[in-house]
Amino acid sequence: MRSKKSDYPLAVSLFLLIFAGIFILASVSAVLSQEKFGYPTYYLVHQIVYGVIIGLVLGFIAFKIPMDFFRKWALLIFVMNLVLVALVFIPKIGIHSGGASRWLAFGSMSFQPAELLKITFIIYLAAWLAAFAEKADSRKKKEKKSNVILGAFLVIMACLSALLIAQPNVGTLGILFGIALLMYFGSGNPIWHLGLIAGIGFATLAILIRIAPYRLQRFLVFANPDLDPLGMGYQMKQALIAVGSGGIVGVGLGLSRQKFGFLPQSLGDSIFAIFAEEAGFIGALILISLFLFFIWRGISVSKNSTDKFSQLVCLGIISWIGFQAFVNIGAMIGILPLTGIPLPFVSYGGSHVIAELIGAGLLLNISKNT
Repeated sequence: MRSKKSDYPLAVSLFLLIFAGIFILASVSAVLSQEKFGYPTYYLVHQIVYGVIIGLVLGFIAFKIPMDFFRKWALLIFVMNLVLVALVFIPKIGIHSGGASRWLAFGSMSFQPAELLKITFIIYLAAWLAAFAEKADSRKKKEKKSNVILGAFLVIMACLSALLIAQPNVGTLGILFGIALLMYFGSGNPIWHLGLIAGIGFATLAILIRIAPYRLQRFLVFANPDLDPLGMGYQMKQALIAVGSGGIVGVGLGLSRQKFGFLPQSLGDSIFAIFAEEAGFIGALILISLFLFFIWRGISVSKNSTDKFSQLVCLGIISWIGFQAFVNIGAMIGILPLTGIPLPFVSYGGSHVIAELIGAGLLLNISKNT
């Protein structure tokens, strides 16, 4: 029987994460907003208006639309997003900044279509893998088709890799690769396929490191943070100083020293380090616990979903949020190399918040029918 009621604990954890993101950004961004714009709430208001509000509206639409609609139009939605990703290379439409072409210009606003690609890719891959799993009713038929689907899967990943490497946006590519690997495994394909895909992924990473020396330097700095403390190792060194300075209870909200120009990207991928400095170990633990609870409820929704497509969509969304949070926080505490991946629901940037809230809307949509 279908309850037609969303998972309330999942909804509560989502809104606590949204509130935490707004609260943390308000504390971290005030100084920089005052310095650049003359008043302390510029970044906070921008995030709420162009990120949270738009994301909540689109997330609510995703919550109300039947999942069959997304399954039926998954390919079209995915292809349209790929077109948007390709448009970033066209002059006057795409924005080239910091040596990368990742944004589209819409008047005075900009948008990063690769962030939306995370959710459209999950929907398309779930529809595709679910169709295969449902049609392959016999073991022999399933083994025969699994080799076909492996080839098609590698072609899709190659196309995505080409687009994202050209930007370049290897961090997003790594997140998509991890999502795809878990979804592929969750659809019941042979284990040896996973080994082959993982091998190809590591080989691709080695090639990317080889052709771009700065990526190799990031790994070398990760292995030895004292290697270049005023150059490539500066951000990681300052992040560790920020986290360590917080102690157990923190230096106090709004009282971070690292956000005064010492720690780069303090509103973006370094925001967790600033929050850990201000709120200490206890505050950081509470934030991490919120992410873990959200992921646990998402896994429960996936296990109790009524169809394969919904299960895979849940698995993809939870993998995405979990991977991204782990990679971001791991980089700030020195257990992973820096990648430039934003912290879900918290880091400044409307594009990733909009995409994450759409994904959360789909999770709550699926939970109605468990």
